[in-house]
Amino acid sequence: MNTDKSKYLIVISYDAFSKDNWEMASKLPNLSKLIKNGAYSTSLKSVYPTLTYVAHTTMVTGVYPDQHGVYHNNPFQPFVTEAKQRWFWYKKDIKVPTIYDCLKKHHMKSAALLWPVTGRSVINYNLPEIRAIKKENQILKILRNGSPLYCISMEKKFGRFRKGIKQPYLDDFTTMCAVDTIIKNKPNLLLMHLIDLDDAKHQHGTDSLAVEKAIIRMDKRLGDIIQAVEKARIKEETTIFVLGDHGQINIRYKVKLNQLLKEKGLIYEENGQMKWRAYLQSTGGSAYLHVKENDSEAERMAVAVINQAISEDCFGIERLYNRTELDHYHVETAVNYMLEAKNGYCFDDDLEGPMVARIEASKGDVATHGYLPDKPNYQCNFVASGVGIKNNYQLGEMQMVDIAPTMATILGIDFYDCDGRSLTEMFQNKTHSS
Repeated sequence: MNTDKSKYLIVISYDAFSKDNWEMASKLPNLSKLIKNGAYSTSLKSVYPTLTYVAHTTMVTGVYPDQHGVYHNNPFQPFVTEAKQRWFWYKKDIKVPTIYDCLKKHHMKSAALLWPVTGRSVINYNLPEIRAIKKENQILKILRNGSPLYCISMEKKFGRFRKGIKQPYLDDFTTMCAVDTIIKNKPNLLLMHLIDLDDAKHQHGTDSLAVEKAIIRMDKRLGDIIQAVEKARIKEETTIFVLGDHGQINIRYKVKLNQLLKEKGLIYEENGQMKWRAYLQSTGGSAYLHVKENDSEAERMAVAVINQAISEDCFGIERLYNRTELDHYHVETAVNYMLEAKNGYCFDDDLEGPMVARIEASKGDVATHGYLPDKPNYQCNFVASGVGIKNNYQLGEMQMVDIAPTMATILGIDFYDCDGRSLTEMFQNKTHSS
């Protein structure tokens, strides 16, 4: 085998692992070992909006949301409560080829554990992130959309350690599945998505003891993965990536701007049904303004409402971005406007309750994401360690679109045309092509 290529690549997406976590995480035993024997960056810039499904789709395609089509965690579903909404669960939602499609073409094996937007994909060992809604059965839904025999086998072996989607049990389960998969199946590419840190930040804020505990648990899981690689006797042929998908920001106020559109008649009731001419779909830290096709009057009215709200300065709107500005951020082309929230504020689609609701101090801090990717301390961390990678090498600013072409380079395969570049500067020699 060519010594500067890896036969195996393990990609650990550590949801919400951002720059502000680096100081603590980088001193822990397992991550520090990878850093010492690898390349790293604390300036991995995510995509807009900084949502999990949007970022993870970019990671595996090497293109921005305006190309891959996954612009939110959820397709647009006005008036449907969040708990009942469909998500972008299925591979068919991605408009371009992925790294695992590329592996299939090269007759290489792939595995994915709770990786977003992989339902019904070509992944050989696939336990997709997918949730039952309405009256669906959770187990049947996973079996239908993942690799049935593989999913049953993982559930039989490790299901008893899981407690629904509660943490830390869910990530422990995912890690056990990953360890077993590395040892038994040796996939050329393993994609795994760990969510413990993201949950801790959402529920307890970015500076909490819960966050510190999640980071320590993560390092232990990382140690389990490293041990599995050693046990499988593939250490000399393996590269490991650890990376975040977005940061989080603490919030004090939740703002329901659709109520302003309703006041102007742009959201209304007709024959007992809710209708809309303009509607804001929140991403947490930002919101898409959807306008009915060819309704220029609704667009004018909605923009006027938003500009008025900005001038009143009590609705937590930092800025209204137009299409030209959104092109700069490679945002989904079907919308012409987006709102960005100020620090401390987030948006919500809801039409009920107070328009600006203060989050009770008694609940402690909570945090969210979805904001512009270039906010301070909001960029993500990236570590790559393994075959042919320079030791303790600091990468500069990098983009989420660079991940897929770099994965392909490491595995020694050609990737599709994409927006990103292969991070060849981190390799010990230049036989890698970019």
